[in-house]
Amino acid sequence: MEIDIPEVKAELEAAFARYETALVTNDVEVLDGLFHAAPTTIRYGGGENLYGYAEIQAFRAGRSPAGLARALERTVVTTYGRDFGTASTLFRRDNAPGKIGRQMQTWIRTPAGWRVVAAHVSVIADPEAVS
Repeated sequence: MEIDIPEVKAELEAAFARYETALVTNDVEVLDGLFHAAPTTIRYGGGENLYGYAEIQAFRAGRSPAGLARALERTVVTTYGRDFGTASTLFRRDNAPGKIGRQMQTWIRTPAGWRVVAAHVSVIADPEAVS
């Protein structure tokens, strides 16, 4: 299996960038479209465990659009072959000093394009802020 085929990696990086833009602008339609519409899709969030596309979609529809801006750090996108990849990143929000967020996504290529099939988001105390 080839890891990080340049054109495949570029495609997934573009999909991840599209997701990030949609997230911080609360573009729910794009966010919904980037998750695989299946009962097997899972998203563990900062305060919720969502099983299946319907639960993820309902969460997005009810989420407040306030305070979504964030700065990414150490983003790593890796592809395995032509149809599978992961995206991992750290993030910081101005409204959460002393905290650092972690996000991991598993992506697959579908006939409609790259889609998230599993995601995890969590926030911890920032190890760099602890002295």
